[in-house]
Amino acid sequence: MEAGEKSARFESLVLPHLDAAYNLARWLTGNQADAEDVVQESYLRALTFFGGFHGSDGRAWLLAIVRNTCFTWLRRNRPAHTEELEEERHGIAEGTRAEATLLDRIDHQRLHEAMEQLPSEYREVLVLREMEDLSYKQISSITGVPLGTVMSRLARARNRLGLMLRPARGGG
Repeated sequence: MEAGEKSARFESLVLPHLDAAYNLARWLTGNQADAEDVVQESYLRALTFFGGFHGSDGRAWLLAIVRNTCFTWLRRNRPAHTEELEEERHGIAEGTRAEATLLDRIDHQRLHEAMEQLPSEYREVLVLREMEDLSYKQISSITGVPLGTVMSRLARARNRLGLMLRPARGGG
C-alpha cells in the first residue's frame, strides 16, 4: 500500500474515532490532561502500526490501542491504581434492571463521581458499552478478555454503581 493510500485509509478508519478514544482515556486515567497525552500516544502507535491493520473496524482497533496505552501509562505512573480490581473480585452479586432504572433518575454529577470511584476495569466496560455503544464481542476484542468476563465485569460494574448511587435510607 502506498503512503498516500495508507494515509487516506487511516484518516477514514481511525481519525473519526478521536472522541471515543478521548472518552475512554479520560475515564481510565481520571484526568483530562493525562487522557490527552494517552490519546496522542495512542494515535502515534496506531499510525506506526497501521500497516498491520487489515480489518474494517477501525474504532475497535483504535480503542484497543487506547486501552493498552492507558494501562501501560497507569502502571508506569500510578502502580497502585491497576491493582484495585483484585479487591473487587469477591462477593459482588449480579446487577439487575433496578440499577439501570436508577441510573435514569440520578444526577450526572453524582454519576460522574461514582464512575471515577470504580476500578478501571469496571469503568472501561461501562464506557465502552454504555457510552460508546460497543457490542460485548467488540469489548472482548478491545480488552482481550473472554466474552463471559466482559459480561461479568459489566454486571459487577452496574451493580456497584447502582449501590453507590442508591439514595441513602433512613435519616430524618
